[in-house]
Parts: sequence; C-alpha cells; structure tokens
Amino acid sequence: MRTLDFAPLYRATVGFDQIADLMDRVLTNEGTQPSYPPYNIEKLEDDAYRISVAVAGFSDADLSVEVRENALIVSARKGEEDTAKSYLHRGIATRAFERRFHLADHVQVTGASHVDGMLHIDLVREVPEALKPRQIAISSTKQIEKDVVDAKSVN
Repeated sequence: MRTLDFAPLYRATVGFDQIADLMDRVLTNEGTQPSYPPYNIEKLEDDAYRISVAVAGFSDADLSVEVRENALIVSARKGEEDTAKSYLHRGIATRAFERRFHLADHVQVTGASHVDGMLHIDLVREVPEALKPRQIAISSTKQIEKDVVDAKSVN
C-alpha cells in the first residue's frame, strides 16, 4: 500500500486541512468497502442531490438518519425477529448497518422519505450570500489625490 506524507501541504497552506484529511481517509481505507446496503447518489440540479439507499425489510421505526459534524449517518437496527418463522431460503438481508457520507461545506439535508423499500435523502447546497461571487462596479472618473504636494511649491 502506498503512503503519502501531507506534511508539506500542511506547512504551505492554511485552511486546506479538510482536503488533506479527506485524501488521507480515502487512501488509508482498505480495498474492502462494505457493499451493504446498496445506494445511489443522484445529482438532481446544480445544487441539489439525492441519496437513495435500498432498505428492503426495514420499517420507518428501524431506520435512523442523522447529521453530525459534516457527516450524514444512515443506520438501521431490526427489531425483534419472529422466531416462529421457518425460512427455506433467506435472501433478503435485514442485518443492522451504518453507512456514512461525508458532506461538503454548506450541504444541508432537506428531508428523507421511505417509499417502496427505498430510503431517499434529499440534500441541497446553500452557499451563504457573503460567499457568493459579486460584481464590483468600475467607475470611469479620475480621483485626484489631495495629499500630494507639488515638489516646486516646497522648494
């Protein structure tokens, strides 16, 4: 496995430590990522996204969606199993899970819905007005500096 030293990046930049931490997290993760439950990430508009998680067999009470420290945490715990059931084949997994999604700055969760075995989580990026680009007007009038003293008048 390849390891990278981000020390030069930390010495030469200010405020980019989140990017370096993200790269470090991605590079240190092992090749075996959990594949349960399967999910999709859709881009609905320029600043709108939807995460759809396949949660067949779970009820609304079994599911939990939480935002904590720029991370979206989707988890599920199945209630008490009915032990009277006898399965010949059990292909629908209802084991507990926790799936984390790292959210970028200014991304907010606007809602969640559970429809037809799919948990849909809607997100939107809301950039504050102070951080949006703004146009600066350019004036064409010359400004005369009043504090400049003519060299001839001093001598």
